[in-house]
Amino acid sequence: MSPKVIAAVRDGLRAAADPVKAPEMQAYMKSDMPFLGVQKPARVALVRSLPRIDDRDEWLDVVRTLWREATYREERYVALTLSGDRRFQSVALMPLFDEMIVTGAWWDYVDEVAARRVGPLLRSDPDVIRPLMLKWSTDADLWRRRTSIICQLGFKAATDVDLLTACIDANVDDRDFFLRKGIGWALREFAKTEPGWVRAFVEARPGLSPLSRREALKHL
Repeated sequence: MSPKVIAAVRDGLRAAADPVKAPEMQAYMKSDMPFLGVQKPARVALVRSLPRIDDRDEWLDVVRTLWREATYREERYVALTLSGDRRFQSVALMPLFDEMIVTGAWWDYVDEVAARRVGPLLRSDPDVIRPLMLKWSTDADLWRRRTSIICQLGFKAATDVDLLTACIDANVDDRDFFLRKGIGWALREFAKTEPGWVRAFVEARPGLSPLSRREALKHL
């Protein structure tokens, strides 16, 4: 079935293509890969129309093929959506998510994987994912590092503050915009639950970038 599903995705995207929106979307995302001009509501409708896949290996083949063979960015968006099928989530998928992070290498892909794929696995299997996030926090790849910082978005009271601290402190001196923005984002979200903790955290780190500091304290 997988070739039929893959063909259905590609045909569906092309049928929904908007040549006027395509260059606008590509310019906004600063993407080398072209767009077809298919916006999120149409992509969601397409995914819902696809045949149900119950076999894990077949599902994984569809996700990998759409991701690896993509010629348009929307194909990767669909692959990313399909990768979240709750029936198949396990730590065994971390190589797939790692591939998406490293080869996607941009915030529209990475943030989805970090918060909606890696994050839930951190909740369910902290003994496996926590050490990996600590390792990623010092990785040469900045998108792995950003993932380690923002993977707890939405955890609220369940936030592992020691992990958050370690991942931020490992990157506090980095000048990369996406790391600085990610630090501020993670702290801003946690401030909704623990404002005092975040305020003290920021005050204790004079080396925190102005961007991170501003984002962290935005609503305090």
